[in-house]
Amino acid sequence: MTRTLVIDTTTAACSVALIDGADVIARAHEEVGRGHAERLLPMIAALPDGGRAPRILVDCGPGSFTGVRVGLAAARGLALGWGARLSGYSSTSLLAAATFAAHPTFAQLAVVLEGGHGEVFMQSFTAAPFAAADALASRRPDAALAALGGRVAVGNGVRHLRALDPQIDALDQLPDAADARLLPPDFTMLAPSPIYGRAPDAKTLAERGLSQ
Repeated sequence: MTRTLVIDTTTAACSVALIDGADVIARAHEEVGRGHAERLLPMIAALPDGGRAPRILVDCGPGSFTGVRVGLAAARGLALGWGARLSGYSSTSLLAAATFAAHPTFAQLAVVLEGGHGEVFMQSFTAAPFAAADALASRRPDAALAALGGRVAVGNGVRHLRALDPQIDALDQLPDAADARLLPPDFTMLAPSPIYGRAPDAKTLAERGLSQ
């Protein structure tokens, strides 16, 4: 197995882990709100060997626009400095895999994450085989509730659905970098690029086709 540094900053959690196959060597997980940029590198440095690993795995989103960029920037910089292999995963697949592992009786679920402009990011998954049942979508809470179809809702966006229907079956939780060990290999091979889930409100000069 290959020792892997996992970085997850797409939500209110700032989460890092060193994993080796199914084993968690070390981990740190804090709910920091918007303080990812200040906390991330010290958290990595506090891991064994300063977090150094031949492979880096980073959450590409969807989630907070700033959080996604903080994690990707750190992962790219460390991969360049260490000569490490870099790939990504999605926050929706991570939460789905972690929930299925914790609740083996669940056959399907819908991950619902905080989005922008009052919307939520939503994607459904099946447990056996582990797979995305539909494409990632950004929906208004009422549309997400209608699309839930009786599935368990998981993620930090479930509060918006509970506000409409307090009786829905939902688990409010955040991604944890250590749970990357639960992802099938195919779900850890994404290009290290942002998954926004919707058009970002702000764009870099390069994304607008402008030179600096």
